[in-house]
Amino acid sequence: MNILTAEQITKSYTERKLLDQVSFSMQEGEKIGVIGINGTGKSTLLKILAGEEEPDEGELILGNHVVVRYLPQNPEFPLQAGVLETVLAHRESHEEVWDKEGEAKRMLTRLGITDFEQKVGELSGGQRKRLALAAVLLSPADILILDEPTNHLDNEMADWLESFLKNWRGSLIMVTHDRYFLDSVSNRIVEIDKGRLYSYQANYSGFLALKAEREEMALASERKRQSILRVELEWIRRGARARSTKQKAHIQRYENLKNQSAPQQDSKAEISSPSSRLGRTTIELEHLSKSYGDRVLFRDFSYIFLKQDRVGFIGTNGCGKTTLMRLIAGLEQADSGRVEVGQTVKIGYYAQEFFDMDPALRVIDYIKEGAEYVRTEEGLVSAAKMLERFLFTSDMQYSPIGKLSGGEKRRLRLLRVLMEAPNVLILDEPTNDLDITTMTLLEDYLDHYEGIVITVSHDRYFLDRIVRRIFAFEQGVLRQYEGGYTDYAQRKEWEAWKAMEEAQGQTQEKGRKKGKGIPAGAEQPKSGKPRENRKLKFSWQEQKDYETIEGEIAALEERIAFLEEEMNGAASDFEKLNQLTGEREAAEQALEEKMERWMYLEELAQKIADQT
Repeated sequence: MNILTAEQITKSYTERKLLDQVSFSMQEGEKIGVIGINGTGKSTLLKILAGEEEPDEGELILGNHVVVRYLPQNPEFPLQAGVLETVLAHRESHEEVWDKEGEAKRMLTRLGITDFEQKVGELSGGQRKRLALAAVLLSPADILILDEPTNHLDNEMADWLESFLKNWRGSLIMVTHDRYFLDSVSNRIVEIDKGRLYSYQANYSGFLALKAEREEMALASERKRQSILRVELEWIRRGARARSTKQKAHIQRYENLKNQSAPQQDSKAEISSPSSRLGRTTIELEHLSKSYGDRVLFRDFSYIFLKQDRVGFIGTNGCGKTTLMRLIAGLEQADSGRVEVGQTVKIGYYAQEFFDMDPALRVIDYIKEGAEYVRTEEGLVSAAKMLERFLFTSDMQYSPIGKLSGGEKRRLRLLRVLMEAPNVLILDEPTNDLDITTMTLLEDYLDHYEGIVITVSHDRYFLDRIVRRIFAFEQGVLRQYEGGYTDYAQRKEWEAWKAMEEAQGQTQEKGRKKGKGIPAGAEQPKSGKPRENRKLKFSWQEQKDYETIEGEIAALEERIAFLEEEMNGAASDFEKLNQLTGEREAAEQALEEKMERWMYLEELAQKIADQT
């Protein structure tokens, strides 16, 4: 059933037409992700659908008795109100049997807010966003409209919200740049592109395939139009005279073909890799500790960053990730320990918050303050050219920064950091408010970047794509994990499963002995040797697997990469594409099985080592 309809909506800001006579409808139970480049009107569309803004043209039609709840990108609350009071105030008064105050406290705790009497004015921007999210989720609604719900959520909170929304029975429309989140929650993608809406009945992975198909069809139609146009042009050049109705129609057909617009293709933010030479000494952290009062953020952390290192830091909000980044960048001092920075190290620090943007300053002048030219693989490139590659048109370059959207400002700030040609990049939540196109291109850039990348991010896809090692904040200790976020999550899941299995085994053993009246420690194996004294060791097959499994995993990863390259080259050959897709899926399944076997063998090897 159709519960919301927007018909022929047009909306402009100054000279920019964001939405051009677009129509949109939502069915009951749909979960829609809205995507598009920053500044194309995603947040504006949500505001119109939520009734927060009026369109210049068109109308919004809402079904009878349909209740809409809206999470804005930057929520506002009375600053003197308490946290719990604010959440409960957003609920409409009606009869309910459950304890809404208890439910509110549980959700706030889940989102990392535990002081329920704290004033809203004392909260950080991220905490206010999570407060607003709790208020919206706890309010009765038929439609949830969420603008960047995963911003300011750590990985565990994002996992919880993903599960919550997947199981929620109402309708949902959201703007988010979290690709794993989009893939898991949404069943429809709406793309805003050059003032138009394109709808795809698929999750994010399906959208990528369908969009490529749509663009290919548009290009095929354009090739056909150009071919016909050449024939018609030749006919015109031969001097055909418009003496008959047939000839007049022929000429009119040529004019119509000539006046048709070619399909517009997305600009591509090609970011070359400017960087400075990095010497032998990079950045060395020795026994770093940092506390605030009685709260220990981390203690005794040491690490030496290697050339071309790719390191990610994860943990709950407030655990000290940003503090550590500031310590590495030299903006804060540790309580103990030291940070040694090599003489050739040039750090580029992209912070969560930045306050150096004068809203009256022109975009191009802001970039020129960093550098007017930057040396790349292709030679010197001007600030204006780099701005074009980073999706800032010539008109936008001479506009004041104050006219940019929040996401465009973050993209501009990122370019400013890159223009300074650092050889160590410290990226603190770089994907917040960046559109998916820019994130993808940043990831491509980092693939070819010659320096060190140190990042804090809650974006699971970004971590999987970029980092090779993760440090997790665990109760004041930084624990090292090899691989990306999925590797880390699998390791944690494995450890939790093993701990549960061991706990159940101990409980069952105690219960069995108690039931038979056998004193603890009295039961022994037939050899007479106590069972707990038996030493663990590899079987012949386990030893053989342990020696070869890493090579087999590497070979499978190379096989998958090769198949993906083959698939890119076979986009128009559906038969070959299907064959390659099947081979890739089989290789991915084999890789998953090998990884599970590797985790088991690593666990066993550690236990064997602990015996010696």
